[in-house]
Amino acid sequence: MNKVMLLGRLTRDPEIRYSASQVAVTRFSLAVNRRFVKQGEERQADFFNCVSFRSTAEFVSKYFVKGQQMAVVGSLQSRKYDDETGKSRTVIEVVAEEVYFADSKRERDGMSQGNSFGNTGYTAPVAPAQAPDFSDDDGFMPIDDDNLPF
Repeated sequence: MNKVMLLGRLTRDPEIRYSASQVAVTRFSLAVNRRFVKQGEERQADFFNCVSFRSTAEFVSKYFVKGQQMAVVGSLQSRKYDDETGKSRTVIEVVAEEVYFADSKRERDGMSQGNSFGNTGYTAPVAPAQAPDFSDDDGFMPIDDDNLPF
């Protein structure tokens, strides 16, 4: 069984692209706080790259923005590709099959008025500097119908 459920905040605005056959593909990243905090330390977060397809991709790109809280249900998937230098790369990402609003309506309304975090006082976690880079120069591997998981 391969099932992933995440509740986190978007680290950047979702980016939508289309495959050669016009399949919508949206990529986004979620910062998910760890459950426990060691005494005297700051809360830590894990960062998960996510991808959605078709109507889910269009929904995510239309209604979600950086800083917004999102619930994702999907599966974990790995894929390999060769980068522009010919080096083999492996990407592990969550394929989002279901996405849900997880902010309160008041927080969402604040975001739609140009304040990306509403009145929550929330500051998005910053990804650690040593995090591996599994992407090409613009953060996306080329979208090719052969890369779609269906």
